[in-house]
Amino acid sequence: MRTIIHLSDLHFGRIDQTLIAPLIEQVLQLAPDLVVVSGDLTQRATSGQFKAARAFLDRLPQPQLVVPGNHDISLHNLFSRFVLPLGKYRKFVTPELEPVFADDEIAVLGINTVRSLTFKDGRINREQIARLRSRLSDLGTERTKIIVTHHPFDLPEHFHERRLVDRAPLAMAMFAECGVDLLLAGHYHSSYATSSSGRYKTAGYAALVVQAGTATSTRGRGETNSFNVIRVEPGRIAVQRYGWESASASFQPAGSETFDRHAAIWTSVTANIPGFVPSIP
Repeated sequence: MRTIIHLSDLHFGRIDQTLIAPLIEQVLQLAPDLVVVSGDLTQRATSGQFKAARAFLDRLPQPQLVVPGNHDISLHNLFSRFVLPLGKYRKFVTPELEPVFADDEIAVLGINTVRSLTFKDGRINREQIARLRSRLSDLGTERTKIIVTHHPFDLPEHFHERRLVDRAPLAMAMFAECGVDLLLAGHYHSSYATSSSGRYKTAGYAALVVQAGTATSTRGRGETNSFNVIRVEPGRIAVQRYGWESASASFQPAGSETFDRHAAIWTSVTANIPGFVPSIP
């Protein structure tokens, strides 16, 4: 079994500082095999905010897999936005925009969905899809295959497709072809876990889709600060949400759901899922 901590939307520059130490303490106690951060490490992509994010990452366990979010590109500095869009992210966080972590049980691949020409929307291009296909094909069938992005490839059916990564259907077709099991994303500051079968009617295939809330930002959008603990074993994935409790000044378990894989289809095997509600605004 592998344990993955899934953090997202840190937004250094607009954080609740009181959450930082308890969050780090809880993550250390959980002793993950991998820490994943699905974008928006900063609020306005300044050097100071990236330095603060870097200091935070340095206090978390290794290994880590991090991808950028739309807030990690400068909003007002047009030279930085269009000429060196992720220059500070590469300097302070990681130069790798398509990170990979693999062991004998899991393979985790990050994708950069951020684009300078969009204010907040995400895109994936055909070249990225081709590279992912090649990498996924080389991984075999024994590992659980996981994709990490900032922008989601799937949301509940009642959300318009414009909320999704551009070219999401094309990427999902490739994920089905390569047997991708789990999609991790953030962006909307809302926790959610479901099967992709609601939106994508792909015969014999359904991935597990997991969204993370914001771990540290003051912009909770109606949801408490939270992060996900994902426990992966062959044919089964358990997703547990940890939410901030002011009374105890700590992150505590706040809901969980377990999914099983039958052939290439992931479905829920638990009925009670407090904390995982489709409340994305």
